[in-house]
Amino acid sequence: MTGVPGIDVPDFRGRTGLDRAGRDLTGNPDVVVRDVELLAGGWHVLRRTTLDRRRSDGEWVTEQRETYDRGNGATLLPYDPERRTVLLTRQFRYPVYVNGHPDGLLLEAAAGLLDDDAPEVAIRREAEEELGVTLGEVQHVYDVFMSPGSVTERLHFFAAPYRPADRTSAGGGLADEGEDIEVVELPFDDALDMVDDGRIADAKTVMLLHWAALRGPFRS
Repeated sequence: MTGVPGIDVPDFRGRTGLDRAGRDLTGNPDVVVRDVELLAGGWHVLRRTTLDRRRSDGEWVTEQRETYDRGNGATLLPYDPERRTVLLTRQFRYPVYVNGHPDGLLLEAAAGLLDDDAPEVAIRREAEEELGVTLGEVQHVYDVFMSPGSVTERLHFFAAPYRPADRTSAGGGLADEGEDIEVVELPFDDALDMVDDGRIADAKTVMLLHWAALRGPFRS
């Protein structure tokens, strides 16, 4: 009998047991996971979970929830406090293009998946690959669930100072992974204006810029 890739035989990424996620959860006595189905197991994983949940009025109900698991990630705002600039990226994002963005070229903070690394290790790697920046001290800002209704990802936010001398390569991402990233250096005040008029429309980037203005290096 042939096994099912990703469940009882390895899939193309060598994974098994993808239908086990959530079955051992015990932190909430008002939620009991009954079944987990693997709907799709491409690079990331789509599951449908059947669970019993006790509502606030005491009634037990059976529900189904689909979750998209792409792993956890990290994002970074590099800032130059003397020149009052920030480093961002611009790259093509098909999901925003198909949902109304005029050309899909999204201006955003550098980010990437953890790939089993610690968050700070991952963001240092992404800074070098995407931005061409070698980071010194890195500040952890906060950890945020970005789309909790359906996506499991938790994103770790960081900020770090940089100087022109820290830009040790051209950046641009890894060509063998299909990355084609433009590095964009902006005056911080211009970046805030771009949030206001919609030219910056990426959630993690808006959050980091507002943090920098309210509680970070550019607060009044």
